[in-house]
Amino acid sequence: VQLQASGGGLVQAGDSLRLSCAASGLPFSNYAMGWFRQAPGNNREFVATVGRGGGFTHYADSLEGRFTITRDNAKSTVFLHMNNLKPEDTAIYYCAAGRYYTGASSPDLYDYWGQGTLVTVSS
Repeated sequence: VQLQASGGGLVQAGDSLRLSCAASGLPFSNYAMGWFRQAPGNNREFVATVGRGGGFTHYADSLEGRFTITRDNAKSTVFLHMNNLKPEDTAIYYCAAGRYYTGASSPDLYDYWGQGTLVTVSS
């Protein structure tokens, strides 16, 4: 199983960015997908998750509606659309796949992880 995250980079506060995570080696539509992030010195924290069909989504309260998670099962890809980025969004962003739980915010409930993509937001 491989989860390949991409789309990170250096942006300015207020900018938008779209992260992608391409999955292979697993029946993608059977897995809930999630995004987590980890800033230097911090624990990995939940960002967003989407159910198998894409109709269910759940977000961290701290995002204030700025992020949107979507998925394309035909392309085995999950996306994280990030708007109005803030310096505190700076982190490595990881995608994850979970077989048995929908809506999970705990990293322990995900089975596979990508390598992460770095997002840096300058003020």
